[in-house]
Amino acid sequence: MKRSELAEYIKETIVDVLSEVSQEDVDTAKAYNDELEKTKSLQADLTEDDDVEPTSKDIKKNDSISTISRKLQDTNKEMKTVVNKWKQAEGEDKERLLARLKDLTKIKKELEGLI
Repeated sequence: MKRSELAEYIKETIVDVLSEVSQEDVDTAKAYNDELEKTKSLQADLTEDDDVEPTSKDIKKNDSISTISRKLQDTNKEMKTVVNKWKQAEGEDKERLLARLKDLTKIKKELEGLI
């Protein structure tokens, strides 16, 4: 087969294949491409938020480990004080101190979670 005959055969094959494609197939492909573009833009929006570096202001807001540790120690001391008072208290004072202990326990768990 000569080169010119091969080129002509390829052109005819391409024309035959392209003529077989219906308008419905073209519309489906366009709809698919539109959805793909929407998905890509949404994905780009999500990744932009993840790539943002914290600013110096954000870093200063966050407490350091030593600060959190100090707050945890203070909370533990206060809990011990409240427990001693709770042991000696009666009635309404005992209930009030128990509520305070529950609050301090929540704070302690949060601080431990940050460490």
